[in-house]
Amino acid sequence: MKKFNVEMAVGIFMLIGLLCVGYLTIQLGQAQWFGGDSYLVQARFLGVAGLRKGAAVEIAGVTVGQVDRIELDKERMLAIVWMKVGKSIELSEDTIASVRTSGLIGDKYIKLSPGGSDRILEPGQLLTETESAVDIEELVSKYVFGTVD
Repeated sequence: MKKFNVEMAVGIFMLIGLLCVGYLTIQLGQAQWFGGDSYLVQARFLGVAGLRKGAAVEIAGVTVGQVDRIELDKERMLAIVWMKVGKSIELSEDTIASVRTSGLIGDKYIKLSPGGSDRILEPGQLLTETESAVDIEELVSKYVFGTVD
């Protein structure tokens, strides 16, 4: 009888531990189960060298979302970046999306510069104003080989 009580206590303790580990895994991984509190917008860029899925999307230095996926528009040969932005953030139709680098050789992220329009983007719509990434390697090679204008 005493052995059964000890085994039951250990089993309950293990179950609680597994539930805690599962909860922390979901919270730290920022997993969203039922749609979450974000919506998708897209932007087309000439180049997004170094930008990765999961990169930050920022407004005024504050993270408001993340890059969901990056695709190639085969007709126009442009990069399409899908971004998840918090539902509380309203983007106007003239918002400018720029690919930026944090630091000199840091990670790439998307910087959103709000516009002045009263028209708000709906989920899935396209940001038309974009600035592509500056390719540091290309600039250095132009400078080294004397082709800088």
